[in-house]
Amino acid sequence: MRQHEQDLLNDTIAMLQIPSLESEALPNAPYGAECRRALDLALQLGHDYGFVTKDIEGHIGYCEFGSGKGLVMSLGHLDVVPVGPGWKHAPFGAEIVDGYIYARGTTDDKGPSMAAFYAARAIKETVGDLGARIRIVFGCNEESGFGCIHRYTQTEEAPTFGVAPDSGWPLIHAEKGIANLIVEAPLNSGEFALIELAGGQRPNIVIDHCVARVRVAASARSHVEGKVADSWDRNLTLSWNGDVLTVEAIGKACHGSIPYGGDNAAARAMRFLAEASPLSTQTYFEELSWLTHPSGVGVGIHGRDDVSQDLTSNLGIVSTSGSAVQFTINVRYPVTWKGDVLRDRALAHLASLKSGLTLAQFTDSPSLYFPLDHPLVDTLVRVYQEETGDMETKPGVMGGGTYARAIPNTVSIGTSWEGDGLAHETDERLKIEHLFRASRIYAHMFIELAMLAAQTE
Repeated sequence: MRQHEQDLLNDTIAMLQIPSLESEALPNAPYGAECRRALDLALQLGHDYGFVTKDIEGHIGYCEFGSGKGLVMSLGHLDVVPVGPGWKHAPFGAEIVDGYIYARGTTDDKGPSMAAFYAARAIKETVGDLGARIRIVFGCNEESGFGCIHRYTQTEEAPTFGVAPDSGWPLIHAEKGIANLIVEAPLNSGEFALIELAGGQRPNIVIDHCVARVRVAASARSHVEGKVADSWDRNLTLSWNGDVLTVEAIGKACHGSIPYGGDNAAARAMRFLAEASPLSTQTYFEELSWLTHPSGVGVGIHGRDDVSQDLTSNLGIVSTSGSAVQFTINVRYPVTWKGDVLRDRALAHLASLKSGLTLAQFTDSPSLYFPLDHPLVDTLVRVYQEETGDMETKPGVMGGGTYARAIPNTVSIGTSWEGDGLAHETDERLKIEHLFRASRIYAHMFIELAMLAAQTE
């Protein structure tokens, strides 16, 4: 593997330079031309290096080698989230600076996916048949719906043991449930009337830019002007156009599973509107503002369990349509909870409010939980400890969702270390040596799991 590090780096750079954002569906490219191009590159590499490859209608594909009933799978994804403002490096330039590659997808999830592919390639070329097959899967719709993996499960087999290189070391043995709630509120009338609210890119990204517009009646103008003059939030720009006040808020994006790690621009905008509102419309704006709270208290769903701790709630998109405003809220709920209970709590709470808020849509991805003594968990921890000497880091719990929750017998594993960029943030980066190190660890994991799979089958 050390002799082929430059190959791994070159192929990773080529993959990172493809702007594989979801776009308009095309024939055999259900997630757009660039996602198709990324999948083509992965499958071409597999073909060039002697793997058996399969393209599943452009949704997803894989490269495989080996024989036997047992199947070890690695499931990575080639699609990425939108870039957003504030990048200092070209998001798809794959620029190398001080030993780091800068590009969207370096840590989530192109870098780890390529590291897994090269781990399999090394085993194929040097180890020989382990009595089980090793399959490297490349998905194209992980970030915005899991359509790729749902298509995979319709016709393809489940692994004996699977890993998704898309989380923390040594592995994540529990992933919180993920629910998307669309809360709808009527646009209000009166002295301080909301006429537009817009911001956000995806439910699972903290909103970094938001614009709100309110029509202010003459009777409230003096009051609102005073609030504008006294505004303390330097991340707000306030401007008048006749009787319409525009509030523009700037925040900081981050992954929706840790909303407290970013700065939600919509929360800033709604907080100001609640502060500036005259008494006649204050309840309305306070109830809308509470929807932005990262604990979920504004939707009535806050809580925790002992395994995965607190529920988190990220307001990811706000939009105005017709006579209503919609709040798309991405929730990560404790692993011992059930989605239908979460939904019922939200419905009951919203019904108790005074502003006509309703739950317009609810979707749920149930949680994932593996006991610490499971053979898959035990094997991966042992390999990680042997490779790194790190005996302190234990299997973790996270709010992020990976392919592991959609495929049986699968957990997510680590991708990066201290100093690497966080998923979904600006100037995402990965240390080149960490790319190589991860690939070596993956290779060891695949070998051990393949031997275990051969025994199991």
